[in-house]
Amino acid sequence: MSTPRYVVGIDLGTTHCAIAYAPIPTDDTAEPPVPEMLSIPQLVAQGTIEARELLPSFFYVAHESDGPQSLPWDESRTYVVGEHARARGVDAPARVIASAKSWLCHPSVDRRSAILPPGAPEDVERISPVEASWRYLEHLIEAWDHVVAKGDPDLALTKQSVVLTVPASFDASARELTTEAAYAAGLEDLTLLEEPQAAFYAWLANRGDTWRKDVTAGDVVLVVDVGGGTSDFSVIAAVDKGGELVLERVAVGDHILLGGDNMDMLLAHMVEQKMVAEAEEAGRSLELDRWQRISLQHAARGAKEKLLGDGKAKSAQIAIAGKGSKLVGGTLRTEITREEVQAAIVDGFFPVVDSAARPAVRARAALTQLGLPYAQDPAVTKHLAALLARHAEALPGGEAKKGKAPKLLQPTRILFNGGVMKSPVLRERVAGCIDAWLGEEGAEGARVLEGADLDLAVARGAAAYGLARLGRGIRIRGGTARAYYVGIEGAVPAVPGMEPPVTALCVAPFGMEEGTSADVAGGELGVIVGERVNFRFFGSSVRRKDPVGAAIERWKKDEIEELAPIEVDLPTEGRAKGDVVPVTLRSSVTEVGTLLLEAVPLEPKKKDERWKVELSVRGSD
Repeated sequence: MSTPRYVVGIDLGTTHCAIAYAPIPTDDTAEPPVPEMLSIPQLVAQGTIEARELLPSFFYVAHESDGPQSLPWDESRTYVVGEHARARGVDAPARVIASAKSWLCHPSVDRRSAILPPGAPEDVERISPVEASWRYLEHLIEAWDHVVAKGDPDLALTKQSVVLTVPASFDASARELTTEAAYAAGLEDLTLLEEPQAAFYAWLANRGDTWRKDVTAGDVVLVVDVGGGTSDFSVIAAVDKGGELVLERVAVGDHILLGGDNMDMLLAHMVEQKMVAEAEEAGRSLELDRWQRISLQHAARGAKEKLLGDGKAKSAQIAIAGKGSKLVGGTLRTEITREEVQAAIVDGFFPVVDSAARPAVRARAALTQLGLPYAQDPAVTKHLAALLARHAEALPGGEAKKGKAPKLLQPTRILFNGGVMKSPVLRERVAGCIDAWLGEEGAEGARVLEGADLDLAVARGAAAYGLARLGRGIRIRGGTARAYYVGIEGAVPAVPGMEPPVTALCVAPFGMEEGTSADVAGGELGVIVGERVNFRFFGSSVRRKDPVGAAIERWKKDEIEELAPIEVDLPTEGRAKGDVVPVTLRSSVTEVGTLLLEAVPLEPKKKDERWKVELSVRGSD
């Protein structure tokens, strides 16, 4: 295998993808190179190709009447990825896949099944969330090879050192599925990096050696990353260890499916109400169907991005296809203003709340449509307050003033990231809320760190991290964002109405580093072979002190949460079906950040015999 010539950072985003790269230095004394962005060739309209720094994360299943969706490297392609696919969401929503990344982390559906676009007519070919993800990656690979490699096999992207980003809150299953998509696209030299960390690496790279003027020992940096599909929070502490300034990731938020997609739905609802009111004023009745509403969401997304940015536009036109020949031009049109968008999003998603506010949890209906498990409370500020309260004691010795235990983890710096946070109005609202909460604790307000382009920071930071792994930059120490446990069912007599007790056995402590492993001391354990069984896994973002092998029999409601079970059929390896084989456990965190649990028989039938189970839906071998 050839030696990589570049480190490449890939942001596989819910709304956009981006790719940044830097040559690997051959001179140890040279300054680390600054990552640059790749301009990605893509269809922006039928028959029109342009190179842009962002590749929209949209997939269009072309109709045969569209003809070939030609690219420089594939003249007969039958689907579209990128800007043209995004644009077709307005006039052909049933053929457009959006938010595949959000479906990738949906535990209640088979993410390898062809379920996208959801609800599409029978004549539209469907694909899985995993395939949609690897199609985006495939386009990035093909674009790189066309622009950079230009036929040189040693410069092909599959031969480079690639860092692929994921939300910090992605569980092990979603991480593993992301890795699977990358492998399907041909990426092998792969490392996963959490997106908020990538944003901080981008800030470090942008500041160069002067970053220590803005962040010093004792500072606590809160990264607020609100993108198209998720609100992702991480906390990074600057710690003095033996005279050396060390950066440590000390807290990560839960997986919150709350972002730009939710805001698009709100704006689409507002616009629909406007259209209905305008139709009534004209003496007509109007009722939109499902696909018109989805089309309206795509149109609202464009209006939101136009009106919430730093531009000067005061309003945006929204138009979707109508029904019936009586409509002029077969099109429904209206206008939405900057003031309307800001009022709806700022107050609806970023309300001013006190530090005791928590996300509301409502009773759910027994029957629901199969769809994405969006957050029940749309208030990003409430989710943020809950994170800071849950991790109030994340910093050792971090007592507040007057000797009182802190009610909140108290950030001293804030770094914003994600397309939603490009709006200065939203940044000011979040910073104002945090300063008010800190004031309640008698602490000073947090200073906002000036970031670079928020759409490109994650990709740039991923490339900068790739350089740091080679010793060309400072590393953030992190490891796993949670402690992980496997459920051990107790051997008790059957009692009507009573489930066997389950002990949560710690197999990976909080902060376990990638590339490390540990033997799990769990007493006498056995695995059942030759029949379908469930492995129950649990996770905790607050139990920081449980060592490997700790057996937790009782826990508080919010301390440990059960993850999606993994159903596997362990091979008998010459034993009888249903045998219980005595084993010891060994856990490891792979280089791509997934957790691998190995059951090693005490009396193996062959050399190196073991059963492997990953925290994913992949199964065993």
